[in-house]
Amino acid sequence: MSATIQKLFAKALALLFFVLAAMVCGSSLVTAVTQFGEGQALTQTLIQVINANIIAIAVFELAMVINKEYGNKNEHDVIVMLRRTLPRFISTVCVALALEGLIMVIKYSQADMAGNLYYPVAIVISAALLLLALGLFLRCVPRDAAGNDDK
Repeated sequence: MSATIQKLFAKALALLFFVLAAMVCGSSLVTAVTQFGEGQALTQTLIQVINANIIAIAVFELAMVINKEYGNKNEHDVIVMLRRTLPRFISTVCVALALEGLIMVIKYSQADMAGNLYYPVAIVISAALLLLALGLFLRCVPRDAAGNDDK
């Protein structure tokens, strides 16, 4: 009974996140068309569209993880689930953070706001630290359910 409820709840959450990702993509397209039609700078419009689509990718990846790990199988080994799902999600978040930091560097350099470059540098450094933490996690967690490292 609880496995059925877990699957239904996981499917509902995954569907919600899929819909949200599609809405963010649609919203970014509407933003691009309306702002380009109003004569706003192309660079600013592209930056906003890229930011929205980065968020949509992260939400889509979260929906994929929820659907795959919680909606289909009855596997209850937390270590195996974390070892499979965390690298995908964390790598998506790292890519999103790095892209956001790079976009902010471009944006601030074009606007002659060099004093604000601390923020994008902090974002890129946090992405690097998150990636290092993921590597450390994967190094310390056993590779199979029995706790044996296959080295």
